Parts: sequence; structure tokens; C-alpha cells
Amino acid sequence: MLLFNTNKMKKINIKIFMILVLIVGLNQSCSDDFVDVKPTSDNSEDFFNSEQDYQNALIGAYDLLQSTYLNVMLGEIASDNTLAGGESATDVLGIQEVDDMIHTPLNAQLRDIWSWMYAGVNRANYILEFKDKIDFAGKNEILAQATFLRAYYYFELVKWFGDVPLSVDKRIQFGEQFTIDRKPKADVYAQIELDLIYAVENLPYVQSEPGRVTKGAAQALLGKAYLYQNKFDEAATVLENLIVNGPYDLVSNYDTIFEEAEENNIESVFEVQYFDGQGAGFGCFQCSEGNVAVGFSGVRAYVGPDFTPGFSFNVPVQEVVDAFENGDLRKDVAILDIEAWATATGATFGTGYEHTGYFNRKYIPRTRSTNAQGDRNLTNPNNYRAIRFADVLLMAAEAFNKKSSPDDAKALTYLNRVRTRAFGDTSNNINSSGSTLYENILNERRVELVGEGHRFFDLVRTGKAAQEINGFVAGKHELFPIPAIEIQLAGNRWSQNPNY
Repeated sequence: MLLFNTNKMKKINIKIFMILVLIVGLNQSCSDDFVDVKPTSDNSEDFFNSEQDYQNALIGAYDLLQSTYLNVMLGEIASDNTLAGGESATDVLGIQEVDDMIHTPLNAQLRDIWSWMYAGVNRANYILEFKDKIDFAGKNEILAQATFLRAYYYFELVKWFGDVPLSVDKRIQFGEQFTIDRKPKADVYAQIELDLIYAVENLPYVQSEPGRVTKGAAQALLGKAYLYQNKFDEAATVLENLIVNGPYDLVSNYDTIFEEAEENNIESVFEVQYFDGQGAGFGCFQCSEGNVAVGFSGVRAYVGPDFTPGFSFNVPVQEVVDAFENGDLRKDVAILDIEAWATATGATFGTGYEHTGYFNRKYIPRTRSTNAQGDRNLTNPNNYRAIRFADVLLMAAEAFNKKSSPDDAKALTYLNRVRTRAFGDTSNNINSSGSTLYENILNERRVELVGEGHRFFDLVRTGKAAQEINGFVAGKHELFPIPAIEIQLAGNRWSQNPNY
């Protein structure tokens, strides 16, 4: 469970965690349903009696962010950036299926995304259900963090599944699956917008505790939600406000941006906190406080400096390596060429299924403390940079290029700000316009954000997925299937997404 403190915000409080599990009655282990059985304790209705109670419940709502490691990893594997990898063609079948675009409603990993995101929604809704029970100074900020988190989880759900059940300021309780319906994604986006606007209005730009939601995080996610709906005018407005008024900037040295010492830096608009002080095992991935995707993406049987071994999933393909231009300083930070590295350092390694020779250097396991707990492949402390300022600049560039009255000059300003850092000077700045500039921006998103889980959804929202992703079927794979068990538990009232 995520807890904030001044020592890198990666310390947990087991007692609070257990209280939340007992009181909230929400999904913390492998669930059979996106709804949760009503707790037997009567305390759930009588819990919120102090500011600390609200803070403790908020910690529980933050906790499910750590399970989004799966969303990030599968968002890359589903795209044209990486292959599933692993030990063999049968190693974690659900991941292999997504890679090959043959996933079905029985896919276990897709069900995990569904259930974990709804657990997050329910935890946020638990707070908001009792938002008026007592009053105290600073309550609006707590509620604003809760609305942001609800919006974040719903944004993930609508990206992956389209129309989904929508509950506002009320937990989804056992039995309600028989009456609650999937809502059109437009309705879900409308609620996301309302939640984020409230968060923008009630949060500061700077929090005393790293990892807490800020005004900037809410603005960035709102801009992203607008972009995903092709609301380019609205996206341009909110993103420019963030760029001009927010405290963020690009880290000058890209070499260090994904290292532990650079967590929660000036480029981090929103960052999911992980640490390796509490272990987990393969029976409960979401129980880990570490970034599970990092171990999965590590080099198999690796022995050498800087890194530790992993399972060789999520391996970059030659095409994405070649997408970097000559002189792009980001390439060696984003992509580990294991053959070149072994030659230079004397490291040794094994090869897995679909071995390409490349690994996602941003998120592979680093050498770490001897105090790391549990299975070290599951407890990596690498924070996930969920929204970076570079992403904000590129979203703004796209919005200004595509808005009803395009402003390509401003779009170029934001695009070239990213490219100047990438090449170390202005010699590779772009001077295009219109549709050519649009393609330039999308290409820049690919190389700047490679390995960070955005590529598949960028291809889908821009209508380019069918031409870029092997096996992608237009009219089907824009969305993932609703888990079959959820349809069954809803009394088979819900229709499945098209063509599944």
C-alpha cells in the first residue's frame, strides 16, 4: 500500500492497510468480480469520524495505482514497439495473446486490469460517498485527490474497454451488478472531465509529499482526456495553462531521468510510487509494493554491472530502435543493446523467446539495496513516470496543430522544445506545418515515450493502429473484450465489445 512520507514516500504502514481492507471491504487480492462483497463489519458506514480517517482511506485509494504496472506493460506489448518475449510461446499466455492480437474475453491479464481499476474506483468512491459526513480544514483538497484518482482509474477503464459501468460518489456493492449497466464512453469521459475540473480548482501545484496529486497532474490528465476525444481546442487551452503557469520543466540531462536518484523531479507531473521494502510473490502481484513490470522486462540470466536479471518480457523490436534519428541522445537511455553492453562491460546474459537483442532500459531492474524484500523480480523500486512534462509538451503541440484554428507556430515551439533536449542543440529542430507537422509530432511521441505504455493507445486514437500493428483488426481491436466472467456475473445483460 502506498503511503507518503518525507523519506522518498516509499514507506508503508501495515496497520493502516489492514484497517482499510477490513473497513472498506475492497479488492486487495485476486477478485472474482469488479464489485466486492459487502463487508460484514458495521464499521464501513461509521468510519469517517476524523480527518485522519479520510487520509487513511485516501491512502487506500492511492494504493491501486501500483497495480497499473500491468496497464503500462501491456500498452507497450499490444503496440508495434515491443514483443511479448518471456521464456517461451506459452509463458504467461494472456500476455502472448495480446501481443499476437488473439486475446479473448477469457484473458486473465485483461480481467486483472478490469478488477484492479474498479477496486481503485470503489476506494475513491468510498471517500466521496461520505464526503459530507464531517467538516474540517483541508477537506476539499482530500476530496480533490479522490476525484483525480477516480478519474485516473476510469480513464484507464475507458481506454481499454470503452463503455463501462459508471458509479459516482457511491461504492458498487455486491448485488448491484444485476442492475448497473455499461454507460457510453462519452458519459464516462464527461464524468472524468467533471472530476478533473474539480481537482484542478482545489489542488495546489506543489505538494509537501511527493506522489500526492497536484493541480498540474489534474490539468495534464484533463488535457489527455480531451485529446482522446478529439477535443483539441479544450486540450490546447488546459495544456497551455499548465505549461505557462505550472512549475514543471524538462530535465536537462536525459541520461538520468529514469534513475532512482531522479524520481519525482521537475519533469514529473504525476508519478506512481514504488519501493522494495515489502515483498510479494507470484500468487498476488498487486500485493507487491515494487514495480512488477520492471522485473518482467529485465534481461534473462543477467550477470554484470548496473542491472539485475529478469524475465525478458516486453522486448523492443528493431523498427522502434531504427525510429531514432542519428544523434538522438535518447536512444541509448531508452534502449539497452545487450550485445553491445556485454561487449563493453563483460556482462553475460541468457536469451528468451522472441529475443531481439534489445531491452527497455527505462524500466529494467537496477542493482539495488540488500534490504529489498520478497522475490526481487517483483519488488523493484522504479517509480513509473505516469505523466512527464515532455508528454505534456507533445500533447500541447498536437492540440495546437489540430484545433479548429490551428496554431502551428506554437505547436512547433512545444515540439522543438522536446527535440532540442533530445539532440543537445537546435540543429535538428523541425520547421513543418499542417499534416506533415502532425506526423512529426506523432513520430516524436513514439521515440520520446517509448517503453512508457502510451504507444498502443496513441495508434488507436489517431486511427493508425490497423496499418502499424500486426494482427490488428479494424472494428475489433480498438477495444479489449469485457472479461467474460463480468458479463456472466451481471446476468448476461451486457453486450460484449464488437467482434469478440
